[in-house]
Amino acid sequence: MSAHDMRGKVALVTGAGQGIGQAVAAELCRRGVSVALLDRAEDRLRAAVADLPRSQALAVVADVTDPAALRHAVAETVGTFGRLDYLVANAGIAPAPATVRGGDDAAFNRVLDVNLRGVYNTVRAGLEPVTAVGGHIEVISSGAAFLPGPGGAAYMISKAGVEQLARALRLECAPYRVSVGTTYFGIVHTAMTRTTLDDHPLGAQVGALLPWPLNRRISPAQAARAVADAVQNRSSHTFRPRAWAGVAVLRGVLGVVADPLLVRSARIHRLIRQLDGS
Repeated sequence: MSAHDMRGKVALVTGAGQGIGQAVAAELCRRGVSVALLDRAEDRLRAAVADLPRSQALAVVADVTDPAALRHAVAETVGTFGRLDYLVANAGIAPAPATVRGGDDAAFNRVLDVNLRGVYNTVRAGLEPVTAVGGHIEVISSGAAFLPGPGGAAYMISKAGVEQLARALRLECAPYRVSVGTTYFGIVHTAMTRTTLDDHPLGAQVGALLPWPLNRRISPAQAARAVADAVQNRSSHTFRPRAWAGVAVLRGVLGVVADPLLVRSARIHRLIRQLDGS
């Protein structure tokens, strides 16, 4: 679809206290959008809002795992700005790598609560006002939705889940002129990436499994421009780096070819034993 004028529109961005979400909020403000920044951490949320035009930014403290808090956040957004045109369901977490065998149940469930149920809760809370204006919903997924990797089952499940949620929404919202897009990122250079990949010895080994150009990193600002463009253009699919688009198209073939090779890889066997602590 062609780009439309964003000036005067209103967005709600989850996970907006830092990283990609903070950068998306700033980019949308730059394009003339008023933004409700939602995050569970009040201190970093206040810092993020302080850098934005006061008339265009609203700080909303809420946890995406709490449906009632999200309904209140949407009501506050509409009450402040008068409408809600865009939802950007960005909030997500990535724990340290762990196998299903050696991992922690609570950590696994927490990832699904935030990354998958949190997106569902966000959409449920904001769908009526967005539908009223024929707006747009942007869901943040990942290349992890269609590539296997040791130690990341919860994250991969959550990102595959939100991809399918967005596909269902795209069909269900079409009669009401609401568009739904999915953005797939590879590695974005954020604090979360540093914690789970760079500064974690086994995480660094997991990250090293990605070949070029899929391992090319982008900045939060680059990610934010991609998301803002997707919202403005009402794009259905966005990939950054763009090489991930080819993987998405060929995922069925790549799975048949790559999975047997990965299963036999001595390098991956060693890494899995390390992750299991054996």
